[in-house]
Amino acid sequence: MTASIPPGVLAAVLGAALLHATWNALVKAGGKGGAPADPLPATVLVVLGGALVSALLLPFITAPARASWPFIAASSLTQCAYYLLLIEAYRSGDMSHAYPLMRGSAPLLVALVNGPLTGESLKPVQWLAMLLICGGVLAMGLAAGARGAASQRRSTVFALLTACVIALYTLIDGAGVRRSGAPAAYTMWIFLLTGAAVTAWSARGRVQELVHTARARPLLLPVGGVSTVGSYGIALWAMTLAPVAAIAALRETSILFATAIAALFLRERVGRGRLLAVALIACGAVAMRLA
Repeated sequence: MTASIPPGVLAAVLGAALLHATWNALVKAGGKGGAPADPLPATVLVVLGGALVSALLLPFITAPARASWPFIAASSLTQCAYYLLLIEAYRSGDMSHAYPLMRGSAPLLVALVNGPLTGESLKPVQWLAMLLICGGVLAMGLAAGARGAASQRRSTVFALLTACVIALYTLIDGAGVRRSGAPAAYTMWIFLLTGAAVTAWSARGRVQELVHTARARPLLLPVGGVSTVGSYGIALWAMTLAPVAAIAALRETSILFATAIAALFLRERVGRGRLLAVALIACGAVAMRLA
């Protein structure tokens, strides 16, 4: 896979995967003393940060074509649902549990839906990837059940719902970005519209909470915003210089980064069962992208 990717591009995409895992860790990070914190204000600040970064950059890049605007609108609405489900997934369970499920299951769902839409049948490698991902999801569910935590089972449901939404906006953007003639502007308009909508909806009655969180964690808005826009922007840039399938597969290393961050920095308990599930999901996601 890496033989066809220039070393500089390879390093950039791995950095993008780390950025994606980083902003998710910022959302999931607990409060003072390691106490659990509501992920809602942190998520809103990250999304708002992405909107502000996009607003600053949009005047300097080519605007997307008119034909892509219905897709921008549809993707923005879908991504609003994505962030709301993400909040519930992290509110209920560990990052090392939810993140692999939602990021790893999405490629599987895209492949299952894309087949009937395009008339293409699944390749043998895709069937193998499906087995790996399904095995990982089952192992993750068994690991959660073994711990007897109802919250982790609730997190599983929301993580899989999030994966469905990721698959939906992936299909929308796959069609929309080709009509835009300007991938960077297409993406940034989505970040801007999504950020404005999520902030407007979430700020009702929570202005003081958002201000308090922004003051208590001053790096959340700028670092989270740059991370969320940068992770996607780097991937788009890389896809202009290397095979799209290879870049997409490489981005799935974010599953491994997220698990490592959860264990080392968030102090989550990542047992053998969860590690096995993460490995299966990550291998399956990479195989699905390369198929």
